[in-house]
Amino acid sequence: MSIAATNNSGWGLIAGNGRFPFLVLEGARSQGIEMAVIAIKEEAAPEMAGQVKHTKIFSASRPDWKLAKLLFALPRKNTDALIGAVAKVLEDEGIRLVDSTLFLKPLVPEAGVLTQRAPSESEAADIGYGLGVARQIAGMDIGQTVVISDKACVAVEAMEGTDETISRAARLANGKKLVVVKVSKPKQDMRFDVPVVGLPTIQQMRACGATALAVDAGRTVFFDREKLIELANQVGIAIQAFPVAGELNSVAKGMNRE
Repeated sequence: MSIAATNNSGWGLIAGNGRFPFLVLEGARSQGIEMAVIAIKEEAAPEMAGQVKHTKIFSASRPDWKLAKLLFALPRKNTDALIGAVAKVLEDEGIRLVDSTLFLKPLVPEAGVLTQRAPSESEAADIGYGLGVARQIAGMDIGQTVVISDKACVAVEAMEGTDETISRAARLANGKKLVVVKVSKPKQDMRFDVPVVGLPTIQQMRACGATALAVDAGRTVFFDREKLIELANQVGIAIQAFPVAGELNSVAKGMNRE
C-alpha cells in the first residue's frame, strides 16, 4: 500500500539546496501527495531547495529570537546537535519529521557491487581500512567521508563537504591513486543529514585520481543513480555498498593495527 493511500494531506518540505528537494517532490507526487515547501534563506530559491551546509552557523543572516536562544543553549554545534535541536522545536509545534528518504527508496542502494568493476585487491584493502576510520569520524559527528591511499588516511571531511575533501586529498597525495569512503553515522537519524552521492562527486573523483568509492547500503542516496553508475563505468571507478552491521572481517578491521 502506498503512503498516499493512507495519508495524502498535511505534508511539507523544509528545503535546503541541491537536487534533494526536487527528487522528494517528484517521489511524493508519484504517490499522489502534494507538499507545501518552505525554503531556507541563503540555501534555496523561493520555490524549493536539500542540503543545509554546516558552515551556515557562520552566516551573516541573523536568526530570530527563538533560533538564537536555541543556538546559545547548545553545548556543542555539530550537525546532530544543530539539526536535532531544530527538529525538537518543530515537534514541540506539532510538526512531525519523517525519514527524508521515504520517497526516494529506488535511489538508496542495497549491499553489493554497483558497477561493472568490483574494487581491486588493493582498493578493497584501502576500503577496509577506510571504513573503520570513517566510522570513528562519523561516530564523533565530524564528517562522513575519508580519502585513503595505500592504507593511509589522506583527508578527513569536516564542514567543507565530500567533493572538497577529495580535492584536498588529491593535492596531498601527489598523484597517487585514491579511494573514497563515505559512511553514515552509527545511529544515523534518517530524518536528516543522510549521506548523498551525486554526479559531481564521480566527476571530482575522476579529476583527482580516485578509483573506488565505498558507501553504506540502505543509508546513502544516489542522485541520478542510473547516470551516476553509467559515468562510473565509463571512467573505470568501482562502487560498492557495504552493510552497516556485520561487515566481513576483512572489511571491518579499519582502525585495528595489524
